[in-house]
Amino acid sequence: MRILLDENLPRKLKQAFPGHLVTTVGEMGWSGKRNGDLLNLAEEVFEVLVTVDKGIQYQQNFTDRQLILVTLIVVHNKIQYLLPLIPKVLKQLQMAIPGQVINIGVP
Repeated sequence: MRILLDENLPRKLKQAFPGHLVTTVGEMGWSGKRNGDLLNLAEEVFEVLVTVDKGIQYQQNFTDRQLILVTLIVVHNKIQYLLPLIPKVLKQLQMAIPGQVINIGVP
């Protein structure tokens, strides 16, 4: 899958998705884009957007989107809090469909 990591995630997280093409918002030159603009750009190139921004799913309509949104629910967006969630993300992505919103956090 082609996965885009939002600018609020550490670049090191790219390594946690073996077998997937992972790029960051910064690498695409899209830093600072508003959520709607970012989603429009992302769905032209990527299949998944991973973020810690809990508001995107409420600010944007994903029904007609070709992008899967994965929101990581964590206390801090530091790598040590994010890495334990990645196996759950990978499992959910196996069954995910475009337009789906997936929230993954620590129980």
